[in-house]
Amino acid sequence: MEEHDVIVIGGGAAGLMCALIAGQRGRRVLVLECANRIGKKILMSGGGRCNFTNLYVEPERFLSANPHFCKSALSRYTQWDFISMVERHGIAYHEKSQGQLFCDTSSRAIVEMLHTECREAGVRILTRCATRSVSGGRPFQLSTSAGEFAAPSLVVASGGLSIPKMGGSAFGYELARQFGHRVLPTRAGLVPFTFTDEFGRLAEHLSGVSLPARIATNNQAFDGDILFTHRGLSGPAVLQLSSYWHHGSDIHLTLLPTVRVLDWLLGEKTRHPRAVLRTVIGKHLPRRLVAALEPLWWAAFAETALAQVPDSLLGQLTERLCDWRVRPAGTEGYRSAEVTLGGVDTGSLSSRTMESRHQPGLYFVGEVVDVTGHLGGFNFQWAWSSGVAAGQVA
Repeated sequence: MEEHDVIVIGGGAAGLMCALIAGQRGRRVLVLECANRIGKKILMSGGGRCNFTNLYVEPERFLSANPHFCKSALSRYTQWDFISMVERHGIAYHEKSQGQLFCDTSSRAIVEMLHTECREAGVRILTRCATRSVSGGRPFQLSTSAGEFAAPSLVVASGGLSIPKMGGSAFGYELARQFGHRVLPTRAGLVPFTFTDEFGRLAEHLSGVSLPARIATNNQAFDGDILFTHRGLSGPAVLQLSSYWHHGSDIHLTLLPTVRVLDWLLGEKTRHPRAVLRTVIGKHLPRRLVAALEPLWWAAFAETALAQVPDSLLGQLTERLCDWRVRPAGTEGYRSAEVTLGGVDTGSLSSRTMESRHQPGLYFVGEVVDVTGHLGGFNFQWAWSSGVAAGQVA
């Protein structure tokens, strides 16, 4: 049986970060990755350019049964620390909206940076290595497709259920339960909505249409682009909201969030009395959307000059434009989800070290833990920060 000081299960963002930090401490570290390469989720993230962190990382941008748990790790390894590493490796990056930082070229630069840091720290990485079983404890004994390994410290960085084709699985949750941890219910997060009703048919007809809007549910609201798809709704604002949506709840669409709609329509009626509604509303909304809404919302006045349209209809139209209520049938599920909500209960983990309170030497980092960030680089920052927290002590 091959012995190491630290074994990390999972060669993704959190696992690699933990490994390189532990290796820099002189620990003999082994990373076991079941996929054919490390960092597969990093490679596909951000449209291939990796939204690796955010300038405005705050605890309020994370969901957890314990909203305070993430504070310690995030405060001790910040976005500025990771940015410093990126700059040290000469990786060019840029800011998009709302503090999101992306590589100028390719997300491969981030994976290569982590791989280089691991190599320089003496970390050994095995790919195509599936962990079959874990037993014991200090040392932990692992049976894998590449042989038998043992170590007094075991870090679980195996991710969640999102995107199974990229390696998402329940392995980390099963291992947590094996060692007496509670696993909170999981569901897909940062994921598109699907519809099977009239709105779904409308969305299919409008597939590809995008516009800025406000979308809300369960006392949470987000402004940003929404995108009609052949199955429903996607886009940044939709993905953000999906983490707060529960099955059976309505979502509320505000199509003109920056316009005082009734005042504007009444003003247009005075300024352009001969205009028709499709022309007026088309000043602010995509033409395909206006054409699709016309037979549903103002069919009887489609060809009526605005001067002849009753103010009451303009009031009704305002209500629909400002609060279009629709009910998703569900979401695209884990196959399209960027993250998994829920996971290993933080109540049994140290917020400073990520170590198990049930089993000394056992650590959980990254997505497998019940900490989920908003869209925009926050989940990567949680991976870096939680990985460092464990790597400093494992």
